[in-house]
Amino acid sequence: MDRWILSYDDYDPGTERLREALCTLGNGYFATRGAAPESSAGGTHYPGTYIAGCYDRLAAEVAGRDIDNADLVNMPNWLPLAFRAAGGEWLDLDQAQADGRLLSYRQELDVRRGVVTRLVRVRDSRGRTSRVAQRRIVSMHDPHLAALETTVVAEDWSGTAQIVSALDGRVVNAGVARYRGLPEAHLRHTKTAQPDDPELLLLRTRTNSSKIGIAVAARTRVSAQTAATRRSEHGWTGHDLTLDVREGVPVTIEKVAAVFTSRDHAVEECGQAALAAVADAGGFDALLERHTSAWSRLWRRCQLSVDHAEVQRVLNLHIFHLLQTVSEHSVDLDAGVPARGLHGEAYRGHVFWDELFILPFLTMRFPQIARALLMYRWRRLPAARRAAAAVGRRGAMYPWQSAADGREETQRVHLNPRSGRWLPDHSHLQRHVGLTIALNVWRYYEATGDIEFLAEHGTEIMLEVARFFADLAGYDRSTDRYEIHGVMGPDEYHDAYPGRDEPGLDNNAYTNVLTVWVLRRALDALAALPEDRRTELRERLTLTRQEITRFEDVARKMHVPFHDGVISQFDGYADLEELDWARYRERYGDIRRLDRILEAEGDSPNRYKASKQADVLMLFYVLAPGELDDVLRQLGYEHGPALAARTIGYYLPRTCDGSTLSSLVHAWILARTDGDTAWNLFLESLFSDITDAQHGTTAEGVHLGAMAGTVDLVQRCHAGVSTRGRTLQLEPRLPTALGELRLGLRYQGHWGIDLTCRQDLIRVTLHPGAASPIRVSYRAEETEIQPGTSWESSLQHGRTEPAAG
Repeated sequence: MDRWILSYDDYDPGTERLREALCTLGNGYFATRGAAPESSAGGTHYPGTYIAGCYDRLAAEVAGRDIDNADLVNMPNWLPLAFRAAGGEWLDLDQAQADGRLLSYRQELDVRRGVVTRLVRVRDSRGRTSRVAQRRIVSMHDPHLAALETTVVAEDWSGTAQIVSALDGRVVNAGVARYRGLPEAHLRHTKTAQPDDPELLLLRTRTNSSKIGIAVAARTRVSAQTAATRRSEHGWTGHDLTLDVREGVPVTIEKVAAVFTSRDHAVEECGQAALAAVADAGGFDALLERHTSAWSRLWRRCQLSVDHAEVQRVLNLHIFHLLQTVSEHSVDLDAGVPARGLHGEAYRGHVFWDELFILPFLTMRFPQIARALLMYRWRRLPAARRAAAAVGRRGAMYPWQSAADGREETQRVHLNPRSGRWLPDHSHLQRHVGLTIALNVWRYYEATGDIEFLAEHGTEIMLEVARFFADLAGYDRSTDRYEIHGVMGPDEYHDAYPGRDEPGLDNNAYTNVLTVWVLRRALDALAALPEDRRTELRERLTLTRQEITRFEDVARKMHVPFHDGVISQFDGYADLEELDWARYRERYGDIRRLDRILEAEGDSPNRYKASKQADVLMLFYVLAPGELDDVLRQLGYEHGPALAARTIGYYLPRTCDGSTLSSLVHAWILARTDGDTAWNLFLESLFSDITDAQHGTTAEGVHLGAMAGTVDLVQRCHAGVSTRGRTLQLEPRLPTALGELRLGLRYQGHWGIDLTCRQDLIRVTLHPGAASPIRVSYRAEETEIQPGTSWESSLQHGRTEPAAG
C-alpha cells in the first residue's frame, strides 16, 4: 500500500461528490474541488473554487424572518475542458457508463506531490476508442496559479477532435442541499475585452455586496495542429479548438489558469495581474516541478510517521488537506480557517472554534501560520468589543461563527430536514469560543516564546476575553460563588431548560472552568510583559487594580456544579430524564443526529441526559490533568484522583457522537485508561471523512478540525508532547498497535527537533543551531539538551494497557 496515494479504480456517480471533496487541491490562497473538468454542477458533480477570506452577504426571508447570510463564495470555474471526436458525443462519464461505453477509469490523488491524475478509456457511439490522461495541480509554489494537462490518444481512429477550454463565471453557491431556496448568486459579471494573445482568456467578475473584484485568466496550448476560435457569453468565455488526430499519436492540451482578487497585495488591477501571471507561467512540466518542490519542503517540516501503513496514509491525507487550507500563502491574507476547509460550502465557509484542534500541529511546525490565524482574531477584536457592549458587557465577546468582519454569523433559524420545520437556533450563545481564542493565544506563546506577539497582540486578546467573562459572571451572596447564566456549551443539544421559554443554561461546567483558567492566564500574560509595555496596555485598556481584583476573585470563587460524584454538565443536568438509548438505536440505527430525531417526534434533547458531544469531557481534552486539578483545587472542590474516571464513565454512555470531533475527544481521554477502546475510537475518527461516516456531509466539505485533530492526537496524546511553562513535557501513551512513532518539531526557536517513541524507548535529538538549549521533562526526570545532542530514556511502561474488565 502506498502511503501517499488515495486512489479509485472505478467510476461511481453515487460517491463522486465525496471524491471531489477528498481530491480537492489548494494552496492556502485558493482551492478547487476535484470535479471532472468536463462536468457541470448537478446531482452528481459539483465543481467549486474558493478563495480564502472571500465572503459575500445576501439577504433573504426565512420562516417569516428577515436574515442575511455571509457565504464563502463559489468563484469562477477555471477547469472547464471538454473533448469529443468530431461528430461524436462530448466526454460525459455518467452517460458513457450508462451506455456501457466507459471501458476503464482510474483516479488518484498523490498527496506527496499534490497532483490529481485521471485515466479514462472510453468509446463513443460510432465505435471510436480514446484514452484520456489528465494531471492537475493548484500550485503550492505560486499561490495564484493552477494547471491542467490533458493527453488524448486515439486508439483506433484518425481524424479531427474538438476541444472546448473555458472559464465559467455562471456559478452559484448551490453545494449544500439544505441551503437551496436561499439566495445563491454572489457574482456580478463585468464585460471584459479579451486579450490580443489568441492563447489567452480573461474573465472578470465581482461579488455583489462585498464588492470584491475577481479575475481569472487562462492560457490554453495544444501540441497538435489546431484551428482555434474564441467566443464569449455573459459570464463565460472559451476557446473552440479543432485538432488533427492520428491513430496512436498522443495530443496534449495544457491549460494554465491564474486567479487574483482586489484584496491581493501589490496588485494594481486584478485582471491585468492574472493575464501577466498566466502569460509568464511557463509550461505544465515547469509548473509541476516547482509545485512538487514546494510540497517537498512542506513535508520535511511535517515529519510524522508511524509504523502502520493505512494509518500513515490517512494521516498524510489529513496533513495535506490542512496545508491546502492554511499554508504559508495564508499568512498575509487576513483569513480564518473555515470548519470545512476550502473544500465546499457547508457551514457557509464560516470560522468556528476549529483552531483549537488545528493550531497545535501548526504551531510546532509553521508558527508563522499559527500566528496569522491568531491575528485574524486580533483584527476582529473591535467587532468583539462592540458585540459585548451591545449586550451590556465589558471586554470582547467573540462570535460563535465568524466570516469577513467579525460580526456574529450564526443563523437564528435552522432547518431540520427530518421534519421539514424551521426552528429557532440559539447556537450564538456558545460564548466559550472566546475562551478558546484566549487559550490558543497562551498555548502559542508557550510553544514559541513569541513575546513580541504576546506583547503587541496576544495579551490584549486575553485580557479583553477575561474582562468579558469576569463581567458576565454574577455574584451569589448566598453561596459566595460566581455564576454564569444564559450560555450554551459545546454539546449543542442542550440550549434551554425544559419548560423554560428563555434560551441558555446556567453554569455550564466547561464554560465556568475555562473562565477560571483564562482569567489566571490573562494575568500571567500581563505579568510576562516588559514593564513599560505592561503599563501602556493597562493604560490603554483602562485596566484598573479594582478590575484585576475582580479577575482574581472570580477565579477563586467560580461555581462548578457536581452531582453523583461527577462534574455536572450544567446546573440542573441531574434532574433531566434518562433516554431509552436501546429503543432509539433499535428504531433508528444511526442516532448521531438525535436532536433531529427527537424534534421530528415532537420532543427535544433538552429533556434528556443525552449529548451530541459531552461538554464536561472536553475539559479533559483542553486542559492537562494537572491544570484541571489545579483549577478545581483552587476553587475549593476536593475531588480525589478518581474524578476523571468517574466522569468519563458517566458521560460516555450518554453521548451519541453527533459531531466528528466527539470520537476524537473520547479517544484522547481514554488513552490513559483503556488503550484498546481509545485506539478504536481514534480509527473511527481517522476514517470518518474517507468513509463519509456522517452520510453525505463530507461531500459538502471535509471536517478540517477532525482531520487536524487526529494528527494532533498522535502528536500530543500518543507521543505525549506538551509545552506548558518553558519546558517541553513528554508523557508518551503509545498504543499497542504502534511499534514506533517519529515526529519532527519546532520549539522555542529550534527549527529541528526529532522525537522518537518506541514501546521501550523515548529519544529527543536537537539539530545543531544557535538557539538556546531546551529543557525536557519526562516523568520525574528533567534535563537540558544542547543543540546538536540527544537525550533518551527507557519507556518501561510505554504500552497503554486496556482497563480491567
